[in-house]
Amino acid sequence: MTVAVAGAGMAGLVAAARLRELGVPVEVYEKSARPGGSMLLSSGVIWRHREWEDFRLECPGGDERLQRLVWERLDDAIDWLLSLGATAVWDETGNDRTVGKRFDPKQLTETLIGADANEYSLACERNFIRSLPANPLILCTGGFGGSPELVDRHIEPAAPLRLRANATSAGDGLVFALERGASVTSGMDEFYGRSMPDAEWGEGDFVAESQLYARFARIFDEDGVEFFDRADVSWSETNVVEATAHRPNARAYYLLHASALDERVRDRTVADMVAAAPPEARVDPAELPFDPPDGTVAAVRVVAAITHTIGGLRVDDRARVLRDDDSPIDGLYAAGVDAGGIATGGYASGLAQALVLGLTAAESIANDA
Repeated sequence: MTVAVAGAGMAGLVAAARLRELGVPVEVYEKSARPGGSMLLSSGVIWRHREWEDFRLECPGGDERLQRLVWERLDDAIDWLLSLGATAVWDETGNDRTVGKRFDPKQLTETLIGADANEYSLACERNFIRSLPANPLILCTGGFGGSPELVDRHIEPAAPLRLRANATSAGDGLVFALERGASVTSGMDEFYGRSMPDAEWGEGDFVAESQLYARFARIFDEDGVEFFDRADVSWSETNVVEATAHRPNARAYYLLHASALDERVRDRTVADMVAAAPPEARVDPAELPFDPPDGTVAAVRVVAAITHTIGGLRVDDRARVLRDDDSPIDGLYAAGVDAGGIATGGYASGLAQALVLGLTAAESIANDA
């Protein structure tokens, strides 16, 4: 038996590394030109909520069984990464609500591939999953954020969302499983993302140019409607980005008073983040398309950008893909954000979900072999 893994991002590489460790033959298939997926483009922070109750409060619509799985297994899973030779560049997250570690994404990718790089192959055609062995198969294709069609169908943004992730995360796993009778979770209309400058930016700018200070701003759409009260901004600011996606052109203006510029978010001031935005996104308050509140000294025009989807395939606590009647589809597993519903109603670490479910899928297959 050789296990096929569709996708060489965090979940897929973890699953493959664990299968090799357990003595199970595995082949990893990736349709882009490099391994690492969206993990390679991330900040590399793998975290969980410090308190279980906070996880439930933050993501009240999520599958409690899977949330418990991630919360309970993550610390040991991070230790497993370290045992492989991955190096933590930070031993904490910089947020007192959470615990975890930060890794260098490139070094983590190389560690997970290890000496078995010959087992990583490219399959760049759009429908690459259809050519893979179907049993057993682990779907790790990164959700559907890179598919404008699926995003429009499920999330229904007011305008196409900019993608802040791997462009090949286009719903391959979701479509493949649905054709085989899989069911989906709640939260199909939700996503995790960031407010990014309304300007040109690329993969190297995903972290540096994020405008992560909505709690200190007044937030208007381009029609001059203040559509989000900063008192309601969640700590992750995901709810602001989701709301922006449904405003005209999926666009907003962050307006700042002088005092807000000195506020800090982790290791940066608000002024630092404003300065990181390209000049074309920084707007003179006098040139806004509406009259700003008195005292506005800075304005940044932002767009809603999607990093990964929240909803996805229903899986059990063995990472097996489920039908509507809760029966598992023989030989079909899902990990990472192909498996949905963990963070419904809020935000949780996508890398933690990928790490734990990647390990879980591998161990489930090995135990059944």
